[in-house]
Amino acid sequence: MIWPFSRRSAAARTVAVPGAIQARFKVVHSGFSLDVELNLPGRGISALFGHSGSGKTSCLRCFAGLDRPADGYLQVNGELWQDSAQGYFLPAHKRSIGYVFQDANLFSHLSVRRNLEFGLKRIPAAGRQIPLAQAVELLGIGHLLERLPDKLSGGERQRVGIARALLSSPKLLLMDEPLASLDLKRKLEVMPYLERLHEELEIPIIYVSHSPDEVARLADHLVLLEDGQVSASGPLKPTLLRADLPFVFEDDAEAVVEGRVTAHDQAYGLLYMQLPDSTIQLRLPHAPLPLGKSVRVKIKARDVSLSLQQAEDSSVLNLLPARVVDWINAEGQAHVLVRVQVGGEQLIARITRYSFDRLNIQRDQPLWAQVKSVSLLSSA
Repeated sequence: MIWPFSRRSAAARTVAVPGAIQARFKVVHSGFSLDVELNLPGRGISALFGHSGSGKTSCLRCFAGLDRPADGYLQVNGELWQDSAQGYFLPAHKRSIGYVFQDANLFSHLSVRRNLEFGLKRIPAAGRQIPLAQAVELLGIGHLLERLPDKLSGGERQRVGIARALLSSPKLLLMDEPLASLDLKRKLEVMPYLERLHEELEIPIIYVSHSPDEVARLADHLVLLEDGQVSASGPLKPTLLRADLPFVFEDDAEAVVEGRVTAHDQAYGLLYMQLPDSTIQLRLPHAPLPLGKSVRVKIKARDVSLSLQQAEDSSVLNLLPARVVDWINAEGQAHVLVRVQVGGEQLIARITRYSFDRLNIQRDQPLWAQVKSVSLLSSA
């Protein structure tokens, strides 16, 4: 089920590009400048990824209207919020946004229920698109409503904070590293609820993170920021595979692959996942999931090797027919990153230049990809 979250006001200023978020921000601070131009999808999760100081939070503040660039433009799904060329700037308190910070910032003297009701007060009753019951159900916090914040875990507090942001019925949800203050256990607790927002609401989300795993698991669209500028922007999977950006996540290149659950081998604890547009299946150690369920996995380049022949008697679990797409040098002349097509998806193999020459790699060459490790990211 998809729940709508907003209706366009008849009085809203509009431009001619519905269904998208268009932004241009130029900000100069002492020792730092932000100069970005973005065209993001009007639904789903767009991740801003980069190191500390890359401009992620500065960019988010511009979206929120907390900073006013001398040169700026912003339209959200057809509504104009800012255009410096026209001298137009919609102030922060008039923008239909929800903002989720690293800390939930709940009112300590109010129960969860009253914290949530505070979120409802931002807009008149007639303009509310997300009722309290819906927000409570989405974030799984019904059993927490009468508790005070000091009786909640970190993950529970953050879920309440997200629910409170949703109750303002925003047309844009901004999340500034919402899991950064949580330990691994609490991050894993909150992550499925973020996935539910993605699947069950039409609300566009701009998600700031420096965690590769969060981005790979949640994002539809990826924006890479470096020194206040956009180094790449596009749909998640092809952006990760761009030949000119092999080390998006510095420790190693990786591919994100999606498919559907087809079976589970109870004897060996293996989940079977079929790749799109093919009969090829990946196997990975995992508990059973419902048949037909959509899943997303990541495969690191260092966990993929290549062979001209299908290996026999190998301990490698996944031996997949593949075709060479292209390649680039990595780490000087020591390694090569080879991009291969496997069914309807693409993987990256990190191999030595010696192996590259010995295999005489050519474009469109058929070979076998040996995948040593597959990590489940999410299931929708």
